[in-house]
Parts: sequence; C-alpha cells; structure tokens
Amino acid sequence: MRLVFFGSPESALPSFRRILGSGHSIELVITQPDRPAGRGKRLSYSPVKQQALAEGIPIYQTTRIRKDPIAVAKLREINPDLNVVVAFGQIIPESIIYLPPFNSINLHFSLLPKFRGASPVQWAILEGETTTGLTVFELNEKLDEGKILAQEMVDISPDETAAELENRLAVIGAELLVKTISRIQDIQPQEQDHARASFAPRISKDDGKINWIKDAHFIERQIRAFTPWPSTYAFYQGKRIKVTKGKREPIKPAKGKPGEIVSVDKKGISVMCGGKTVFLIARLQPENKKEMKAYDFSLGAHIKTGQFFS
Repeated sequence: MRLVFFGSPESALPSFRRILGSGHSIELVITQPDRPAGRGKRLSYSPVKQQALAEGIPIYQTTRIRKDPIAVAKLREINPDLNVVVAFGQIIPESIIYLPPFNSINLHFSLLPKFRGASPVQWAILEGETTTGLTVFELNEKLDEGKILAQEMVDISPDETAAELENRLAVIGAELLVKTISRIQDIQPQEQDHARASFAPRISKDDGKINWIKDAHFIERQIRAFTPWPSTYAFYQGKRIKVTKGKREPIKPAKGKPGEIVSVDKKGISVMCGGKTVFLIARLQPENKKEMKAYDFSLGAHIKTGQFFS
C-alpha cells in the first residue's frame, strides 16, 4: 500500500520504522518545521524528518497544513492509498483527510473516547488511571472523534513516568497500526460513545507548579506525569526548585501547614500537603544547578523543619 506519513516527535518513530519494515511504501513524509533548540537556538529537525532523510524519503514541512495549498497539491500528485497520522501536531483539513481511497487514520495514545486531545499520556497518569491504551481511528474534521478501527489496553505501572509510558505505548502502537493497515479493507469501523468522552488538553509550564494544598497522592502523580516536560517545581526562598523524584509518605501523625517542611533526613525532605498527607522529596534540581539528592541540598541550604516551600 502506498502511504503518506504525517508525524514529528520521537513517539512517532516506532510506527514510521515499523511501517517501512512491513512492505508498505511511504511516498512522502509531512512533518513540522525545523525549530530552534538548545542554548545556541540552532534549528533542529524533527525526529521523523531525521529518519526520513536517512531513508531517502521525500519530505514536506508546513507550519499550518489547514491553510497550505501546496500540501494538498503534493498529495494529489502522489495519489496515496492511505494517509497515516501519528503525533503530527496539527489539525488536518478535509481536503487532505478524504483524498486517498482509504482516507486517513490516526494512532492515538489512549482508549478513545477517553482523553481526547494533545496530552493523553500525561492526563492518564495525573488522574490516577491504572490502565490506558491505544486507538487507531478514522480521522474526521473534529478532534479525535472519528470511528474506531482498533484498540488495545495497556497497564500503567505504579511508578511509571509519562516519558516511560509514552515510549512503551509508541512501540505497542506501532504493531497495532501495522495490523490495522493490513486489514483496513475488512474492518467495520465503530462509532465512539461521545457521551463518555473526556479531554486531555495541552500541558503548559504552569501546570508543573506544585500546589501543596493538594494531597501527596496527587503531587506524586504530578511528578510522574510531567517528567520530563514541563517538570514539577516549587519555590524555596524565592528560587525555583525542580522536584525530580519523590513519593507520598506512609500515613503517620503529622502537623503543619501545606508547604511546611516537617522533617529532614537522609531519605529526603518531607513536606506537609493537603488532607494531612506528607510528601517526601527524594531528588531535586536547584535553579541553574545539577540534579542532586534532596538531603544533600538540605545540608548546603541549611534547611530546617518549620520552613516552607511556596
């Protein structure tokens, strides 16, 4: 089958590679424009672009495909059998969705209709889900509302970060996607139950700020959900402290206000949270410094009980 592949980040690579190894032909890759990255702000290729260059596959980059007649013209010239979309990052117009004979399909990192939107992996962890999954569905003009072609459930490990879970889902999803493509003529698409839909809006840097009024269970999930980006952080004496690892403490008698440091020992720094729960910061990264053990930081910063993280 002749395909056009739409994708950009690392999470799209397993699908891209698996399709190449399955006997299908990717005639064109459409990906995001090069972006400034690093301290030098040099233009950086998307991971999918790098792979396409290595494979000698033609590439087209667009900032806004909904308003890009060149993209439509290129697809008409190629005349693919199917468009395949994995983490492309833009809304695709109907003029492209319905151009191939088998239209366009998308691999989404949740069990739709749950967690529609840009950040399904992060929100699944943040909301305390123990399972999530993958959905291959038909694209339409609405956000993640197309008919379902295939799904697979995946367990979420108790300590798994968003990065770790996304990596696993990307590999499992690649297999599901290739199986779906091979059977696409025989699958009977199923409507989603829109009444059961939930949403996973795009994550921002502000979402990483710890609110100590939340209970320790939530803060533990927040750290897992926002690793590696946007990271989870608090402020100590006006300086931003990134919390990279920690866990809720077992239930024990504790008094204090949210954000108050209630103990400091070799395990780390224990902070009072909402609901009379306690969160242990095990590792952290001070502003403009390397990651370190929280206890080592406490020695250098002379942290004592009764002080506060804001």
